[in-house]
Amino acid sequence: MATASEIRVPVWFWIVSGVALLWEAMGCYSYLMEVSMNSARVAALPEAERTLMQSTPAWLYAVFAVAVWVGLLGAVSLLMRRAWARSLFIVSLIAVLIQFGWWFLVQKAASVLGPSAYGLPALIVVVAVLLVWFSGVAAKRGWLR
Repeated sequence: MATASEIRVPVWFWIVSGVALLWEAMGCYSYLMEVSMNSARVAALPEAERTLMQSTPAWLYAVFAVAVWVGLLGAVSLLMRRAWARSLFIVSLIAVLIQFGWWFLVQKAASVLGPSAYGLPALIVVVAVLLVWFSGVAAKRGWLR
């Protein structure tokens, strides 16, 4: 029986893994832009958005950090063909669900930002679920070791 290192993976695995890395890197960039906002940039936000941002608890930013940085490690793990990529993506997905669950259910972000606030978070959740699924498929096919 061939080991994972001997199994050839299809080109599309590398493409999906590379796109996953870019996606996760954009999430990390978004996190860094949000947590590094200075008082002048915060003051320039519309009042409702500023209030929403200022009412966000610090622990939720920690959850945001877990979501994006662990997701980035998951994408790197895919490119390294490591089986722990799926576990990392699961942790990232859980953090995403906590983050957006709090944001929409407790902070009522949609009432401040309007219905369009659901678009990007919905896409993020879908991609997080797909990355968990994809890494599971890759593990089952022996592409990860």
